[in-house]
Amino acid sequence: MHHDKKSYTTNNQKGTIRFIDSKAIRLPKLKDVRIKMHRPLPQNVIIKSATISQTPTGKYYIAIVVQYEVQIKPITPTVETTIGLDYSSKALFVDSKTNSPDYPKYYRQAEARLKREQRKLSKRKKGGQNRAKQRRKVAKLHEKVANQRKDFLHQLSRQIANAYDGVAIENLNMRGMAQGLNLAKSTNDNGFGMLKTFLAYKLADQGKQLVIIDKWYPSSKLCHICKHENKELTLADRNWTCPHCGTELDRDVNAAINIKNEGCRILGIA
Repeated sequence: MHHDKKSYTTNNQKGTIRFIDSKAIRLPKLKDVRIKMHRPLPQNVIIKSATISQTPTGKYYIAIVVQYEVQIKPITPTVETTIGLDYSSKALFVDSKTNSPDYPKYYRQAEARLKREQRKLSKRKKGGQNRAKQRRKVAKLHEKVANQRKDFLHQLSRQIANAYDGVAIENLNMRGMAQGLNLAKSTNDNGFGMLKTFLAYKLADQGKQLVIIDKWYPSSKLCHICKHENKELTLADRNWTCPHCGTELDRDVNAAINIKNEGCRILGIA
C-alpha cells in the first residue's frame, strides 16, 4: 500500500513529552528535538499526546494535543450580525450580501508546471536517484499549492469570524459533488470543506455560532421574497424569474439569502 504521509502518535506519560523552551521539545526515544513553534500554547495546559509526521517532501511536523480550561461567553447573533454563505465552484462562495472572495485558483495557476514535472517523473527509471529527486520536486509543488490554499482560507475564515456573530452554511458532500458534477478540479481547488472546518472552531473560540443547513434544503429553488419553490430550476439556470412574484433572481445570491434566513430560523432570531 502506498502512503503519502508517514506518522506515529505517542502519549505523554509523566512528562515524557514536554517543551524545553520555545525552540526545543522532548519526545520519548528521540529526546530533545529542535523545533520552530507555530504558535505558543495557552497557559496551564496538560499535554496529552504528540503526533510526529513526515511529508512527501521530507519535512517533519509535530502536532500536540493539549487539555485546558477556557471560559467563553456566548454571543447571541442578530439578523444584522448573521451571514449566509452559498457554495460556488468558481468563487468559493457567494454571501447573502452579494459579495464573494477574490479566490486565487492556486492549483489552476500551478497546473501547467505540475503536468510538466509529472511527465518528467513518469520517464524516470523506477528505483533510481533521479526518480527520487523528481518525485520530491513534484511533491514540493503540490505542498506549495496546499499551503497557499490553507493560508488563504485561514485568513478568510478569521475575517468572517471576526465580522459576524452567526454564519449559516450548507452541509454539502464536497467529495460527492466533485465526482458527480465533473467539477473535481474546481471543487478540490477551492477548499470549501476546509473553510467550513476553520470557521467552526474560530467562531466557537469567540462564543459565536456556525449553523449547518440541511443539504436537502431548497436554497437555490426558493424565492427569498415570496418563498415560492421553483421545482423546474436546473443547475444551468444562473438567473431566473420567480413565476409567482416576478422577482429577477441571481441563483447564488438568492441561495445565500435563503441560507441566512434558514440559519436565523434555526437560531430563533426574527
